[in-house]
Amino acid sequence: MEANFWHQKWAKGEIGFHEGEVNQLLEKHFNVLNLQPSQTVFVPLCGKTRDIAWFLKKQQNVVGVELNEEAVRQLFDELGETPEVTAVGELIRFSAPHVVVYVGDFFKLTREHVGHIDVVYDRAALVALPDSMRTIYCEHLLHVTQQAKQLLITFEYDQSRFAGPPFSISAQLVERYYANAFAIHRLESKPVKGGSEDSTR
Repeated sequence: MEANFWHQKWAKGEIGFHEGEVNQLLEKHFNVLNLQPSQTVFVPLCGKTRDIAWFLKKQQNVVGVELNEEAVRQLFDELGETPEVTAVGELIRFSAPHVVVYVGDFFKLTREHVGHIDVVYDRAALVALPDSMRTIYCEHLLHVTQQAKQLLITFEYDQSRFAGPPFSISAQLVERYYANAFAIHRLESKPVKGGSEDSTR
């Protein structure tokens, strides 16, 4: 998926992938993460998700990465924070108390950028990527976060009926990407509007 695709989506306000409220599956299954106050959650391809504000209210630290700078500026506006903005190599770092978001190419992100990560929360990253990018995404995510445990939310549907994104991610694909790193547990599977299936693992 080319970067311009997402930049155009944000420029045109075509952000149906953005949820205007906290994700219900996150609220429901948060406790399985066993997070303690001041531990750190990594949110890949975070956009301006309301889930970040929710984590902050839970006293977690948040590190995110997002391709589009305007999305990140809107995120901090909605948090009511004026971020410190600095260039870090090929990335731009937006930071405020307990939250840091890097703007730029996810694959330029390093362990040194993110520091220690306790949990990865992937609601909109894996499903946003075409098949050709997913394996390298997962490999880089595992490397950068040192295989921190994940809460992963995906969709599963007949891909021939809809080109995506979001793309259909079957249980078999999740196994392919992550079985060597994790014991995978499906927490919930439910139908969503349009006949697709929303799964949390």
